[in-house]
Formats: sequence, structure tokens, C-alpha cells
Amino acid sequence: MSDVLVEICDGVAILTLDRPRQRNAFSGEMGRRLGELYRELDANDDVRVIVLTGTPPAFCAGADLTAGRDTFAAPTDDGFSASPVKPPAFDLRKPVIAAVNGHAIGIGLTLAMQADIRIVADDAKYAIPQVRRGVVPDAMSHWTVPRAAGMAAAAEILLTGRTFDGPEAVRLGIASRSLPAAEVLPAALEMARDIATNVAPMSAALSKRLLWGTARHGFTPEQVARYETDLHHRVMGSADAAEGVRAFLDRHDPEWSASVSTDWKELPWE
Repeated sequence: MSDVLVEICDGVAILTLDRPRQRNAFSGEMGRRLGELYRELDANDDVRVIVLTGTPPAFCAGADLTAGRDTFAAPTDDGFSASPVKPPAFDLRKPVIAAVNGHAIGIGLTLAMQADIRIVADDAKYAIPQVRRGVVPDAMSHWTVPRAAGMAAAAEILLTGRTFDGPEAVRLGIASRSLPAAEVLPAALEMARDIATNVAPMSAALSKRLLWGTARHGFTPEQVARYETDLHHRVMGSADAAEGVRAFLDRHDPEWSASVSTDWKELPWE
């Protein structure tokens, strides 16, 4: 049995962290499988959006503490990484929505921070408490959190390790919306289906790459202007550019034709 369930329907792939007895606590197998699925789905043109969620009542309760005091014992494997999901969600070419439908603690929250969009539950508990466990925040959270929330909020989240709820996650800037827990996944799926239908896959892929590339490389406004122009040259005059306008004017669902898996070309900053 896999620690991650997969369901694909109407262009949306739902990945569900599935260790409910352990409140979906993170395991090495979960990390490996999630990375495998990210790679597979990124290459699948039938999938246009990925939604990451957890089997209720939690999203992911963090590291599996069943080893007790040895949970964070010195690694014996030379391949140890504090970023165990490869590739991270932000390196995919399609939107990733984290439907954080319950508690997300430690790596449960730092993994969600790698998604493009986060919807959280009002009364769930959120924290990156590694500094309270004698270790250090992981999954590139020292990069993702300040870019989502700013340095002041990131310092508070990472250096205090304190717990907060969904509405405060929105106020801190690390989530887009906070809803009752039962509404989180439906809201994420509604957004995902809208993207899958109405957003050109190549346009989304190019925009996402530039968005995260700007965060990663610190592009100046002038560099962004140049790269946006480069990307416009790729898509203007394409079948999808014509179809997008035609669908809008004729009020029908667009039929996109560009294939991200086969038509993709290296970007100038990569």
C-alpha cells in the first residue's frame, strides 16, 4: 500500500497523503513516492493541475515520532537530505494547490509551502516547530516562507516555532484562504477544475516558471520585462493564443493544443 493515493479526473490529479492512523505523519516512503508522482504527473499532458491534500482529520502531522528520542538521530545514510521530496512542487510546470484540510506541522507545513497556492482549515493547527525539537526547519522553508510572508513574518514563524490557526496563516501571508475544514478540498478542486478548463497549460507553465524563477534568482524589473517579452514571442501567434480569444468571444470552453511535455523549450534563465 502506498503512503500517497492518486486520483485523476478531468485534468486534475489529487494526491492524498494517506497514513490516517499516524495523522499522515511524514515517512521516507511518502517522500519518495510524492517525488515520483510529481515527476510522472508533470510529464502527463492529461493532468493540468495537481491538488495535494491529506486523509482527514489531518493534512500531515509532521515527522513520524514513533522512534521516540531517536527520531532525529544522526543520519547514517550519505544520501540524507533535509529536502526529501524531489522535485519540489515549485519546480513542476503545472499549478500545484495545497488543500491543507487539517493540522500541518513541521514538514507537513513546509511541504505545503512548496505549492503555488494554499487553502487552509480554520480550526486546524499550523506550525514549523523544529527549533522546539532541537533541529532546524526543512524542505527549503528558509526560502519559501520569507518569499510568501516576508522576512518579519518568516522570522516569527521559523524562530519561535509557535502554533497558529488558519485565519492567522492567512494574516501572516502563507495561505490564500481559510475555510471550515470540510470546505477546503472542495474549494481547492473548484479552483483546480477552473484552471484545468480555462487556463492554457503552456501559458500556466511559462508563467509559473517565471514567477518562481524571479523569486529564486532575484530578477530586476528590467530582467522580468525582458523575460516576459521573450515568453510573449513564444506564445503570440500560436494556436492557443487564437483559441483563447475565440473561446472568450464565443463563450465556449477553450480547446488547448500546445503540449507542455513535447513542445517545451529551455527557458533563458534556466
